[in-house]
Amino acid sequence: MRERIISGVILAVGLVGLGFFGSYPLTMILMACSVIGYLELTAVVCSRGKQAGTAKTGKNRKDSRPASGSRLPDLIAVPGMVLSIVYYAGQMYIEWRYGRIDLPGMTAAADFWTLLVLALDVLLTMAVYVYTFPRRRSQQATGAVFAFIYVPVLMSYICRTRLLPHGFFLYLMIFVCSSVSDVCALAAGMAVGRHKLAPVLSPKKTIEGAIGGVIGSATVSCLLALVLRRFDPAADVMVLFLIIGIFGSIISQTGDLGASAIKRNHGIKDYGKLIPGHGGIMDRFDSVLFTAPVIYYLACILLNRF
Repeated sequence: MRERIISGVILAVGLVGLGFFGSYPLTMILMACSVIGYLELTAVVCSRGKQAGTAKTGKNRKDSRPASGSRLPDLIAVPGMVLSIVYYAGQMYIEWRYGRIDLPGMTAAADFWTLLVLALDVLLTMAVYVYTFPRRRSQQATGAVFAFIYVPVLMSYICRTRLLPHGFFLYLMIFVCSSVSDVCALAAGMAVGRHKLAPVLSPKKTIEGAIGGVIGSATVSCLLALVLRRFDPAADVMVLFLIIGIFGSIISQTGDLGASAIKRNHGIKDYGKLIPGHGGIMDRFDSVLFTAPVIYYLACILLNRF
C-alpha cells in the first residue's frame, strides 16, 4: 500500500505538471504511454495461445504476467506500434500548424488525421494477417485494431482536451472524473455499500459506491469551476463542469470495469509492472481512456452554451 501511495502521488504531481505546460511535452509523454499501453493490451488480446481463463479462473489466478507471456510484440502488433508514433507526431504537427489561432480548423484536421490513421492501421494489420496466414488468426488482427482504438486513439483525447479553451482545467477534469470518482466510490462503498454493482466481474464494487463516486466527482468539478472563475471572472462554466463531473464519473467507472473484464477473460491480474503498486499503463489509465473523449466532446458541444 505504501508503494502504491508514493507512486500515485508522484504520478499525480507529474500529470498536473505536464498539464500545466501542455503542448509538445504532454503529447510526447502520452505518445510513449500509448505505445506501452498498446503493447500491454495486444500482449493479452493478441495471444497466440488459447484464452487463458474465464471470469472465475481470472479471479483466482495470481499470475500478473500478460496472457501471451512474450516479451517481444507479435508481428500483428507492429503496424499499430509504428502508427501510434506517427499518429502523435501528426497531432503535434496539427497543433503547430493551427495552434490557438484556428480552433475549428485544428479540430477538423485532428478528426481527419484520426480517421486516416485508423484506416491505415486496419489495412496494414490485415496485410500482416493475410501474408502470414495461417500462422496468425483473425482474432489477433481484430484484437490489434481494437487495441489501437482503445489505447493510442482514446488517449490522444487527453492532449486534444488540453488545447481547448480553459484547457488546463478541462484536462484536470479528466483525472477528477477518474481518480476522485474512484476514491469517493471506494469510501462510499466501504461506508454504506450493500448492493453489488457487478457481482461476477468486480464483487467489491457496489451501487452505493458508484453513486458516491458520481457525487464526489460532481462536487470536486464544481469546486474546480469556482477556482477557474477566480482566475477568469468571465468563465461561467459551473453547469458545464457539473455535467462533465456526472457523466465523466459514470463513464470512468464503466472504463474501469471494461479493462477488468478483459483481464478476467484472459486470467491475468495486471497488464504490466511499469508503475509500482499500480501495474501497467492500462491498469492505471483504464478509466481515463474512457473519460477523456467524453469530456472532450461534451466540452466541444456545451462550452459556448453555458
